[in-house]
Amino acid sequence: MSVEVYQENIREFSSKRQEPEWLRQKRLASLALVAELDLPKLEKTNVKSWGFTDFVPVPSEQSVQTLQQLPASIRDSIAAGDVGTGLYVQKNQESIFEQVDPELQKQGVIFTSLEQAIQEHGELVEKYLLQAFQNNEHQVAALHGALLSGAFLYVPRNVEVKVPQQAIFALAGNRTAAFPHLLVVAETGSKVEVIANYFDYEGRPTVLNSVIEVYVKPSAHVQVTTVNHTSSSVVDTIYRRAIVERDGHLEWVIGDFSSGRLLSDQTTYLRGEGAHVGVKSLALGAGSLRSNITSSISHFARHTTSDIQARSVVKDEATNILNSITKIEKGASQSDGQQSGKVLMLDSEARGDANPILLIDENDVTAGHAASVGRVDPLQLYYLMSRGISRAEAEKLIVFGFLDAVIREIPSESLQNHLRQIVERKFDQ
Repeated sequence: MSVEVYQENIREFSSKRQEPEWLRQKRLASLALVAELDLPKLEKTNVKSWGFTDFVPVPSEQSVQTLQQLPASIRDSIAAGDVGTGLYVQKNQESIFEQVDPELQKQGVIFTSLEQAIQEHGELVEKYLLQAFQNNEHQVAALHGALLSGAFLYVPRNVEVKVPQQAIFALAGNRTAAFPHLLVVAETGSKVEVIANYFDYEGRPTVLNSVIEVYVKPSAHVQVTTVNHTSSSVVDTIYRRAIVERDGHLEWVIGDFSSGRLLSDQTTYLRGEGAHVGVKSLALGAGSLRSNITSSISHFARHTTSDIQARSVVKDEATNILNSITKIEKGASQSDGQQSGKVLMLDSEARGDANPILLIDENDVTAGHAASVGRVDPLQLYYLMSRGISRAEAEKLIVFGFLDAVIREIPSESLQNHLRQIVERKFDQ
C-alpha cells in the first residue's frame, strides 16, 4: 500500500472518529517515519521477511449489546472466575463491547475505548499517549503510531479496584491488521489488576501490532497480565512500556503462546526512589514458531528493585531467543536487579537461547543473573515412564512443572488456572 493511500485511510479513520487535530497530526507524523526507519534490529533474529506491512485496510465492525452476542471464541477467552464488571472487547480496529462497574465510575475510574476517552478526557489522554513508547524507535513502532486504536484505563488517586479489568483484542479476516493500544494510568496510592488477551480465531494471515503503556504513580500497585496466543499465520508483535515512580509497584505477567512469528518486548523504567518491578514471563513454542522475547529493566533512582523470571519451552522446529536485560544507571545506588532465564528444548530440531545481560554503571548495588538452556533430563523421563506413564505424558508433566515454577507465584488463583489451561491446549496441538 502506498503512503498516499495510507494517508487517505488515516484521514478517513480519524475523521470518522472525530479525533482532535493533535492526534491526527501524531498519526500523520508517524506515517511519515515509516518510509524513513528500518525494521527492528534483534539479537539472533532476522525479521526482514516477516511482512509487517502485508495487510489491507480493515473494515468496520458492529458493536454488540450483551456478552452473549459476542463470538464464542471471544467469550471463551475471558479469564474464568474474573469476568467481573470491567471488560473491553475490540475486534480488529473497532471497539465492539464495553462493560464498566457503575460504582467504579462514581469513584472516577475510566475504562473505555481510546476513541471515547479522547472525546471526553482529551487532555488526560494527550498527556500520556505515546510518551513511554516512541513512534521513532523503528518502522514497526511508526506503523503503530499511525494506525493505533484501543482502550484507556484510568484509576484515580487512592482508589483500589478489587476486580481485574480485562481487555480482549481479537483478529479475524484475511490479510487484516490490528494496532491495539492499551493505555493504563494508575494515580498515587491506587491499586489495579489488568488482563489483556490477544488472539485470532480464523487462522488466516493477519498482522497484530500491539502496544501497552503503563504509568505507575507514587505508591501505586499495578499488575498487568498479557496473554498472546495467535495462530501460525499471524505476525504478532507486542511492545510493553512502563514508567514506575517513587515507591510504585508493578508486576508484569507475560504469557507468550503464539505459533507463527512473535516479537515480544517488555521495557520498564524505574524512575522514582523505591520503585519496584517484577516480571514473570512464560513462553511455549511449537511447530515452526520464530520468536524473540526480551525483558528489559532500567534503574534510574536509588533503592529500586527488579526481578525477572523467564521460562521458555520449545518443541518441534520452534525457535526462541530469550533476552533478559538489567541496567542500573549511575546514581541508582543501593538498587537490586535480579534475573533468571531458562529454556527447555523438547525435540532435536527445536532451538532456544537464553541471553542474560547486566549493565551496571553504579558501584553500590546488588545484581545477579542465572541462565540455562537444555533438554529434558532422560533420568526424569525414565523415572516417570517406569511408572507406566507414556513418553508424551511424561514430557507434558515435566513441562508443566518447569513452567509452574513461575505460574504458582502469580497471586490470582483464577489467573493461574487460566494460564495452565492455555498451556495444556498449546501442548496438545
